[in-house]
Amino acid sequence: MRLYPDRASVPRDTWLRLMDEARDDISVLVMSGTFYAQTQPRVSAMLSAASARGVRVRLCFGDPDGEAVATRGREEGIGDTLAAKIRSSLTYYREAAASGGVEMRLHSTTLYASLFRYDDDILVNPHAYGEPASVNPTLHLRRLDGGQVAALYMDSFERVWGTAKPWHGEEV
Repeated sequence: MRLYPDRASVPRDTWLRLMDEARDDISVLVMSGTFYAQTQPRVSAMLSAASARGVRVRLCFGDPDGEAVATRGREEGIGDTLAAKIRSSLTYYREAAASGGVEMRLHSTTLYASLFRYDDDILVNPHAYGEPASVNPTLHLRRLDGGQVAALYMDSFERVWGTAKPWHGEEV
């Protein structure tokens, strides 16, 4: 396990290496994930390439029209800005979503942590009330046989994914 004091402290090379080395699963759960495309300008192409090499790629963003997004915007003191950030982020993935290689969904859940899974590694960015995800710590966990911590967050992703609605690149 590795602990970073905030999400920006995770080295860019770590994000890129994990994505490049993934062989089975890339699963991302965020509200807006704006930083994800900004720190990796070719993220959509990289995710599509991962899908082409046989990796299951799933991205789950907050539903910009959902109550959870409206609530989070109020709690962070940014109002409708969060919904706008989600719509902006989705533009980076429109082509990948429309192609079908990258599965995408929109969730309406209260998000307690942003999750970035790459096979047995998962970066967990827990959320403190009233604070943007970016200022919160990030944990780099690895699933181990019989281990429970990484599996807890991986299972959390699956629960949210199971309730989210598919998005294929259309306007939201």
